[in-house]
Amino acid sequence: MNSFGKRAQGARLERMQASTMWNGLGFRNVHPPLPGLRDATVPRPTLKEFLSSGGRRAPDGPLPSMDPREAWSRPVHSGLRATWLGHSTVLIEIDGHRVLTDPVWGTRASPFRLLGPKRFQPVPLRLRQMPEVDVVVLSHDHYDHLDYPTIRALAKHSAVPFVTSLGVGAHLQAWGVAAERITELDWWESHRVPGTGLTITAAPSQHFSGRGLKDRNATLWSSMVVQSDRHKVFFSGDTGLTTEYATIRERLGPFDLVMLEVGAFHPSWGDIHLGPVNALKAHALLGGGAFLPVHWGTFSLAMHAWDEPVETLLQLAPMQGVPLLMPRLGEAVEPAHLAAVVPWWRGLDQGAPPARAIEVPALQRELPWPLD
Repeated sequence: MNSFGKRAQGARLERMQASTMWNGLGFRNVHPPLPGLRDATVPRPTLKEFLSSGGRRAPDGPLPSMDPREAWSRPVHSGLRATWLGHSTVLIEIDGHRVLTDPVWGTRASPFRLLGPKRFQPVPLRLRQMPEVDVVVLSHDHYDHLDYPTIRALAKHSAVPFVTSLGVGAHLQAWGVAAERITELDWWESHRVPGTGLTITAAPSQHFSGRGLKDRNATLWSSMVVQSDRHKVFFSGDTGLTTEYATIRERLGPFDLVMLEVGAFHPSWGDIHLGPVNALKAHALLGGGAFLPVHWGTFSLAMHAWDEPVETLLQLAPMQGVPLLMPRLGEAVEPAHLAAVVPWWRGLDQGAPPARAIEVPALQRELPWPLD
């Protein structure tokens, strides 16, 4: 099936094998999991549990969303604006240029049309309604981040370049993206996007890769840093907690905007997914910045309630002085202009408490570096 992608060959494979992250059979993480990240006493979910729809794993109705096109037509006063479009898909407007992260418009995080996790929330606008973007950033090749129908559409109807991790380009080429539109990076490698002044740098994460039964870790996984002359944005992709985040802060920080995955966590997956508690620890290691949670609100990929990640964040972040950005789907927000957090996701389920604005403490409104 085309949706599975293609294994790297030839010069692409030789470059992958020259990476220090290659262990002879595939890519690896830098360090063993930190102590306590993975609870070995908790069994991994069974296939039956994973396919079950109980336990508030999806909202009772559609989430509130906004059409962002009118907002996108207005100037970005601070130079940096982000629009969360669902899961890990974010349009970043940075000093006059547009960057799209892990675009997923498909209906399932799966190689199959009729089987696998189905999105419970549509993207606020159709792919063909999107403005032209300067670069697409792809963190790794899992189905909820690298979406076959979306890539096929971008390959056919746009000339946008792609920046991704080592090996992922083989999938893109198999789906119709011309080789000259693809840049693959090893960790700590950077790419200057022609005509933009933007630099994309691949950085460490703690995860794995694969789209089939026999290609685990055949491609690299990365976090990504987007940098202009005035701003820096960190995008986690998928990851567990790693001390490499402190190194990322030292080499690439500080960051105006930090986008970290908070959903699809489980005690037995603590080494490969953050969840909200470890996302706050990762945010601290990265040195702070406005925190936009991603990787939630679109697919049921774990056993927890669909809104548990953000409810936990809303409880813990103010106590730790973390400046949260929690926009509605399609709501364009500027990290420089933090506002009260409104739990807009509440009230969709029977018995859920009504939403009310929660003030961001004054201390949190002052970021530790200028954004203008």
